[in-house]
Amino acid sequence: MIRVLVTGAAGFIPSSLIDALMNKGIYQVIGIDNFLSGDIQNISEHPNFKFIKADANSYQDISVIMTSYSFDYVFHYAAVVGVKRTLDHPALVLHDIQGIKNILDLCKNTGVKRIFFSSSSEVYGEPVEIPQHEETTPLNSRLPYAIVKNVGESYLKVYQQEFSLPYTILRFFNTYGPKQSNDFVISKFIHAALHDRDITIYGDGLQTRTFCYIDDNIDFTVKIFEEDLFVNDVVNVGHDFQYTMNELADMIIHLSGSNSKKVHLKPLKEGDMTRRQPDITKMKKVLDRELVSLKDGLALILNETNRKRFLDTFLANDLIGE
Repeated sequence: MIRVLVTGAAGFIPSSLIDALMNKGIYQVIGIDNFLSGDIQNISEHPNFKFIKADANSYQDISVIMTSYSFDYVFHYAAVVGVKRTLDHPALVLHDIQGIKNILDLCKNTGVKRIFFSSSSEVYGEPVEIPQHEETTPLNSRLPYAIVKNVGESYLKVYQQEFSLPYTILRFFNTYGPKQSNDFVISKFIHAALHDRDITIYGDGLQTRTFCYIDDNIDFTVKIFEEDLFVNDVVNVGHDFQYTMNELADMIIHLSGSNSKKVHLKPLKEGDMTRRQPDITKMKKVLDRELVSLKDGLALILNETNRKRFLDTFLANDLIGE
């Protein structure tokens, strides 16, 4: 069995990755999470999966686990996430730098063959070009979350140069799906729509984003993992079709049959970039298929089974203080 560690395992994307790996039948996966923003409902039972409550930012916690299991691969996805949380608690975000260093030190000392790091579109800051290419990173964002992701990317590159530790940096652009928590725009809009509540939009709603359905994110990640693609490289993971926030709200209202109205709030003082659109040439070449459209992805969430799961997840996140 191939041994894999996934940090942040109770989160939306990492828990979906674990589900996909378990379906393969060739991996033994250990998942860790401190439940700062993860949801215990995302943890699935499987004979080849074990969950351990632990904090990657605590060397004592993570060292015991990594020295005990001799992992072949590590997916370091643990991080403080959510725009409101990261803006309200910037010092908490900075603690994740220690977690990155902990993981990298232990990877190089325990024979890990490759580490995958979840970076973010936030590293691009306010775009200097559209679409945003992996080789053009202006570093003009002053947000702690963006700074930490930039620091993490630099750490990985240094450890590869100094200690020959292979890495892959995954720059995630808005990923959504049925298990997503209430920290993100699509989940917030859907929840409001399903309850016929006002959908609140910061500013004029003309800021654009692209939206990647979770299956596309996971299919791509597993494929480059198993085929040894983009070793010591950076790759955007997302969709390349832009929507304004107004268009997103209108689509959700229409698809859900909601009576919700759009309400515009004052623009955020920081953190709400005007445009987001990744260059996903690498991703399209690897998947060699059409990506899930936003309309189809929203319809998947709004089907009867996933609608109940979505609402249950949203309620659980409210109860644990997300």
